[in-house]
Amino acid sequence: MKNPLPINKYKERSKPLEEDVRGAFFRDQTAIIHSTAFRRMKHKTQVFYAPKNDHICTRIEHVMHVATIAKSICKGLNHFGWNLDVEMAFAIGLGHDLGHAPFGHDGESILNKLLGGNLAFIHEIHSYRVVEYLARHGEGLNLTYGVKDGIITHNGEKYEQRLKPQNFANDLDKINSRRVTPSSYEACIVRFSDKIAYLGRDIEDGILAGLIKPKHIPENFRNAIGTTNSQIIDKYVNNIIETSKNEEFIGLSDNMFELLIEIRNFNYKNIYLNDKERIFPYAERMLTEIYNFLGNIFEQNKFDLKKYRKAELSVIKHFGEYLHTMRHFYNPNTETKRILGDYIAGMTDDYAIKLFKKITIPKSVI
Repeated sequence: MKNPLPINKYKERSKPLEEDVRGAFFRDQTAIIHSTAFRRMKHKTQVFYAPKNDHICTRIEHVMHVATIAKSICKGLNHFGWNLDVEMAFAIGLGHDLGHAPFGHDGESILNKLLGGNLAFIHEIHSYRVVEYLARHGEGLNLTYGVKDGIITHNGEKYEQRLKPQNFANDLDKINSRRVTPSSYEACIVRFSDKIAYLGRDIEDGILAGLIKPKHIPENFRNAIGTTNSQIIDKYVNNIIETSKNEEFIGLSDNMFELLIEIRNFNYKNIYLNDKERIFPYAERMLTEIYNFLGNIFEQNKFDLKKYRKAELSVIKHFGEYLHTMRHFYNPNTETKRILGDYIAGMTDDYAIKLFKKITIPKSVI
């Protein structure tokens, strides 16, 4: 099975770049791994806020899981005559969550509320914004079209039984919602891999956190799939390969899709929305305080680096340095909330908590 677009389209970059021995998509992988946004994911929430337990999954582990699952599915389908690029799928997996805010999906909904209007915060779109515009001090990573298309359309929260790429290229700069289908089979595979990666691992983390026990997992799911992350990944990867190998779509069998919906509902009720872990009000207070504080500082100082450097608080100095490095990217017409959204979305959980403490607790007390 081949993709609907010419291979040169998937390898197209926004800025001319002479490719080297690594190949276009492996080069994208290295650009993503060496980016600041990627490194920060090791301190960003996957499910549990600012985890201090090394065994709890963070955002950086999640993207590695997605990348390896996607690569496995591609390699499996290629054994049956498909022509999938495993390096492209791996790169999409690595980069798909680069734009996630601190505190995971809670942070996303909080930023969405703070920005509002035409600047609603959607992490898939912000991930594209990071790789295309914000990374490397406003230069972007200059990734290939195929990888960027996969990043902006990965939509891990939409559950389809089958998915087939559309036969035209998405205009990535015009995408403003999650209602977009990928332009490649590799991106469709990443969309499935995202769900497989987080459902199984979130169950293990839920057990580790004491929110659930293996016996709580629905019996028919336990009997058909298992209870461990490795069992869940193995069954779903092989089912996708077996179901899709002779078709023109990527998909799951009827039974496996029904079980996927069942375990998703179980996870939402017992893990994601569990009262023990629903500290949303605290995250909302922190991000709102930070947003308002930095907004006031920016309105006073704008892009005047000297004013920021005279500030007593280091967090103000750091904000000023960020604005200084991005001065060629932002312009006088850029909305303040756009700048604040970009800056806050780049924070780790730990940094957001540290910043909140510094702006709300007097120095003498600290």
